[in-house]
Amino acid sequence: MALDEKIYTSTDSNSSADIKPKKKGNIFKRAFLHHYRDAPYIRSEKKLESQKYLIFNIPFNRWILFPVAVLIQFCCGSLYAWSIYNKPIDKAITGDPNANDAPITFYLAVCLLGFSAAAMGPVLERRGPRFGAIIGSCCFLVGHLLTALGIHTKQMWLVYVSYGIIGGYGLGFSYISPVSALQKWFPDHRGMAAGFAVCGFGAGSIAFGKIPLPIIDAVGLPKTFIIMGCIYFVIMFPCAMILRVPPPGYTVNGLDVNRQKIETVETSIEEGEKPTQVQAVANSQPKIEMTLVESLLDRDFRLLYLLFFANSTFGLVVISRLSNMVVDIFGKSPDVASTIVAANGGFNLAGRLAFSILSDYIGRKTCVLTCLVVQCVVIGIVSISLDERIYGLYIALIWIASVCYGAGFGIIPAFLTDMYGPKNIGACHGIILTAWSISGVGGGLLFTGIFDRLVDDGYSSKDPYLYIINLWWILAIAIAGFFCAIFVRTTLRDRLLPAVPGQILRLRVFGRVLRVTKDNGLRVRLLSKQQELMEWNQFTEQLRAKHAEEEPLVQ
Repeated sequence: MALDEKIYTSTDSNSSADIKPKKKGNIFKRAFLHHYRDAPYIRSEKKLESQKYLIFNIPFNRWILFPVAVLIQFCCGSLYAWSIYNKPIDKAITGDPNANDAPITFYLAVCLLGFSAAAMGPVLERRGPRFGAIIGSCCFLVGHLLTALGIHTKQMWLVYVSYGIIGGYGLGFSYISPVSALQKWFPDHRGMAAGFAVCGFGAGSIAFGKIPLPIIDAVGLPKTFIIMGCIYFVIMFPCAMILRVPPPGYTVNGLDVNRQKIETVETSIEEGEKPTQVQAVANSQPKIEMTLVESLLDRDFRLLYLLFFANSTFGLVVISRLSNMVVDIFGKSPDVASTIVAANGGFNLAGRLAFSILSDYIGRKTCVLTCLVVQCVVIGIVSISLDERIYGLYIALIWIASVCYGAGFGIIPAFLTDMYGPKNIGACHGIILTAWSISGVGGGLLFTGIFDRLVDDGYSSKDPYLYIINLWWILAIAIAGFFCAIFVRTTLRDRLLPAVPGQILRLRVFGRVLRVTKDNGLRVRLLSKQQELMEWNQFTEQLRAKHAEEEPLVQ
């Protein structure tokens, strides 16, 4: 007997209610609900047949998507190498290499990457990853070409618009397209698929930090952007053509795209007929199916957003200033700083891969909690290493933090797919990336504001205090993110089991349910496994009874 229950049951008073679009009301709300509506990606039989093949008569294999995703993300990772262009662009346009106008382009691109991914996520799910990656690669090319024009005509505003806005928009679309595709093709390896989908971003930051410099020396800055834009396009566009989503009814290793276990049963209507294969859901557990709007307004999604923001802040704000700290505080040469930054990118990449794969075995929440705890400890000790100028300890701690920073990007796509299903991953992942954009832009501005204020007050730019004082508000954010992660409900029982009368809080601690109720005073109770199982069985029996009333169960 299979119980296929579509349900969204609140577990506390703060959970989201069922939201349905209304014909009348606020125009912005209607536009939001329309844009983030559920709309399946529909393909014709001819298109489905053509997508069985990679090219000509070569059959398509899902594993080809791994190198495709890495290559697309490899080009997107060039964003992290923007700092090498800052002084050359400032000198070419303003005549002053220290004008500090060009770095604004990076912040614009970071902002647009996140917010374009959020806006275009639903479009990606309705049109498919190929469409998204093609649009993204074209925008990234146009952004580079117009940047070259802006430098040639000495117009900084054109550089902002071209690379910062158009290029950033293309990066956002290109970033989420392979992630969405791999999450659908690999229900049996969601963590690993997420890790490979984003690890190329870290690799690109390493490679493209070195490649453009000799090109600038050889042909000049404007032509460098033309050449690099064409290189990215030649890599990204063919890869975009390979992206696709699984056909309807796709299963692999006994799992469908929602990770529901499927059994293939041979049956026939009459004796002597050829047996037909039918698929049956192999378990009788209820499952959660949420609309996109329900997913975005869910309490757990808000907590995931905050914990991702917290996990990103230290990496974006402090590690992005790694080169300055190595040179100014520890007195190392720029060449040494460049090597340290390149190695740091390798640790970022390792974190994306290692923790994403590990999360398939020990759980996404466990990995996220581990990363946030490690970051909190690292931030505390980094302040000591800066104050005492202990170079070796400082570098080791920064590299550890980079692993945790990269881990967040590797874990979050699989985490979102587990929670809200593959049909919502594109939009949910896009929205989550705005947390990265906000932490990069907002955190960067706050850090710079405090830094500049202290310099104006007479502190030297080489004084560790300027960095140490900024670490404290970053530590507060990391601690807040840790507590957000604790309250994320990841198990089916935690998300579906209704609250008991008078319940104030329910939290899972080391596998046991801790319940706080207001019953003649505040009462804290740690449920036994037997009590939890009994409540769960009662709940599922009620669901079966309700299901039987609405539609007779087929034995």
